[in-house]
Amino acid sequence: MSIQFAIVLLYIVLLFGVSFYVKRRAEKNPMEYLFAGRKFGPWLVAVSTTGMAVGAASTVGVAESATKLGLSAGWYNGAWAIGAIIMGLVAAGKYRALNCTTIPELFERCYDKKARIISVIGLSVILICITSLQYVAGGAILSSLMPDVFSMRAGMITSAIVFIGITAIGGLWSSGLSNLLSVAIIYLGILYSLFRILARDGGLAGIEAKLPAVSGLDWMSPVGGLTGIMLFGWILVMTTQAISAGPVQIACSAKDVSSARKGFFLAGLLIFPIGFLSAMLGMAAIAEFPDINPTKALPQIVMSLDPFSSGLTLAALWAADVSTACTILMNASTLVSQDIYKRFINPDISREKYLRANRVIVLLIGIVTLWMAFNMVGIVKMMMVGLSLTTAFTLVFLCTIYAPGLCRKNTAFWTTLVGILGLVAWTFIPSIRIFPHVIYFEWLICLITLFVVRLVDKEPFRKPVVQGE
Repeated sequence: MSIQFAIVLLYIVLLFGVSFYVKRRAEKNPMEYLFAGRKFGPWLVAVSTTGMAVGAASTVGVAESATKLGLSAGWYNGAWAIGAIIMGLVAAGKYRALNCTTIPELFERCYDKKARIISVIGLSVILICITSLQYVAGGAILSSLMPDVFSMRAGMITSAIVFIGITAIGGLWSSGLSNLLSVAIIYLGILYSLFRILARDGGLAGIEAKLPAVSGLDWMSPVGGLTGIMLFGWILVMTTQAISAGPVQIACSAKDVSSARKGFFLAGLLIFPIGFLSAMLGMAAIAEFPDINPTKALPQIVMSLDPFSSGLTLAALWAADVSTACTILMNASTLVSQDIYKRFINPDISREKYLRANRVIVLLIGIVTLWMAFNMVGIVKMMMVGLSLTTAFTLVFLCTIYAPGLCRKNTAFWTTLVGILGLVAWTFIPSIRIFPHVIYFEWLICLITLFVVRLVDKEPFRKPVVQGE
């Protein structure tokens, strides 16, 4: 057994150990399973958010981008960190004070049933697609770094077993406590490998001296490879999705308003450095291997280290994928169980049967998303575009809380519908792509829709009751 495989196997054992440890707590009732009994303190909120944010795109993907953009590629995570902090400032405490469970539930509470239905459709598509992406990423990481052990397909299946298993066993408690372990491993692995590479290659100065000359690019500049509009687009996408996608369930699971706010602020501090550390590894890779395939930048530089260092870093990269996948899978399953199954199919289900149903739903969604990952690998290219769909949810939520005078009964339905149709149009009608990123188009059409509904719809909506602030 190789050292790399032994380290990954130990990590898997620890993850399942955490899941079985919290299984008894999660079985008390569905709220414990889905929302950790609303008992997350600031640090569990922080590591859960960090675990969700720091996935394969934030490590392997950033290192790949760094081979073209230099250190500025780290702003992918920087944008996520800014989004998390803004979520903490303007939305996390509100979600907890509203005592809601999901965006669709809030929309029905304030607007109507069709607003809940359309938002379930939109959010389910986003979360299920991102979950599928995590299997692809997990398989790519394991097969790239241990090709003698894992094929791409075997890596995806192994990833799926771990993702689905620990989520189904312990629910959000399992995801949250596992993220304590995963975030620690992510930092330990990346920092240790970077230290070894810098010591071996003569520090940053030694790496910079071997980087190829590219006209107009300062490799070591934190903003050198980005345009202002590209950076603002990243920040806008990440802030938009942070306010209305996966992090909502984490905010609703905080033990109080203060914990929700502080947790997201702490998450921003934890998320920010990872991107720039991964970018340094990407630059080290192209300095060491000038003809490298950018996609393999991080795996190749890691495997150039000794077996223990590469094994620890492999565990860190896979931990990033595990932490993201478990949280997003839990989000997707909660939408289906809370906003479809319990709301429309079996509203009178008992507590015990509902808890069992949640585990079955996690398993079914896990199987469906694995099938999608096998058959729709091109979905990876759609991630940033798909996240832009959260624009409608973010805009409606912010107006509901901070500008209720702009809202009417049909605001949530029409704004969400136009957001979905706009994304479809952007995907299939190239002539409308007049903006550098779809996020700008989404904000424009959703704002226009919101103001038009405000003018033509005379029926008021129900203002939310905010408690506990």
